[in-house]
Amino acid sequence: MPKPKPKTVDEYIAASPARLRPTLNRPRKVIRAAAPKATEVIGYGMAGYKYKGKPVVYFAHWKDHVALYGSFVNEYAQELKAFTLLKGTVRFPPEKPPSDRLLTKIIKSRVAAIDAGE
Repeated sequence: MPKPKPKTVDEYIAASPARLRPTLNRPRKVIRAAAPKATEVIGYGMAGYKYKGKPVVYFAHWKDHVALYGSFVNEYAQELKAFTLLKGTVRFPPEKPPSDRLLTKIIKSRVAAIDAGE
């Protein structure tokens, strides 16, 4: 019998492998602090945050990595160069996530862009 798909970010994290939960809870804490008015969503099978109905960031776990997804990747490519960058994706090993400082900067920038109508 297949596992039910998570309907909340809590369920998404709880259903993830135990070794990845701290890595997933970390960006969640940073995102909530940097964008307290953003709402948690599940979209595309991933945990995510929307602000004023627009996506801020999504994150997901995979077998060998954790990834952040969003329109910010190109803008922050230089600061994210230590990670694997793909179109709209930042992949990183669970034990070496982007810094809280950088994630806060990205999230606040994305919220400001949404406020500016971008």
